[in-house]
Amino acid sequence: MEKSIFIVLAGRTFPAISSAEGDYEDWIGAGLGSSLPQQVLSAWDSPEFPSLTEVAGVIVSGSHAMVTDRLPWSERLGAWLKSCVQADIPVLGICYGHQLLAHACGGKVGNRAAGIEIGTHQIELTAQAIDDPLFGNMPQQFPVNLVHFQSVLELPEAAQLLACSAAEAHQAFRIGNYAWGVQFHPEFSAAAMEGYIQQVRLNHSADALACATATATPEAGSLLRRFGELSKSLA
Repeated sequence: MEKSIFIVLAGRTFPAISSAEGDYEDWIGAGLGSSLPQQVLSAWDSPEFPSLTEVAGVIVSGSHAMVTDRLPWSERLGAWLKSCVQADIPVLGICYGHQLLAHACGGKVGNRAAGIEIGTHQIELTAQAIDDPLFGNMPQQFPVNLVHFQSVLELPEAAQLLACSAAEAHQAFRIGNYAWGVQFHPEFSAAAMEGYIQQVRLNHSADALACATATATPEAGSLLRRFGELSKSLA
């Protein structure tokens, strides 16, 4: 039986965005391409997660929940992700998934002292990214789309820092051989990012929103295709 990439939903986008642009699984699935079969599951509706023998790779989406709430479904998902890391199954945690992966593997997650980070911002790769299986051959600097109130405050002890920015110390990391967390959203289009800015602006007056902009981020988006190809090569 051919293994699948599992897109694990940790939440949903705003209805106003999904009605016009689709939702996390649509964007992630499109970015992955057709390298492997894809299966989508909702973490909060999954009392058990798939057997590792079925899994070629895992992508965990963003969420409007907070890792520090330690919701039961989130803690179960974190334990499963840790088992995937230990089995060398490729994992890509996006935003909430990035934070949950760090939490599950011994890192520390918490609120950003500066408040929300939102919009398109530049990140810079570290020297450790040069030979990384996912980030290798990427530009040293490229734009990414972000929206988050919490961050990885401390990486797991064994993690390799792969990217940072002026406002965020831990934009991307790898733990083990094939498990990555990215604070940014490689799946976001400019329209999705603009939708988030509009929705968050309705409820928050943070200074970050005053100058938030949204642009396309093709370099960041290419990480999804790269992850799909890597997962297929290891399956």
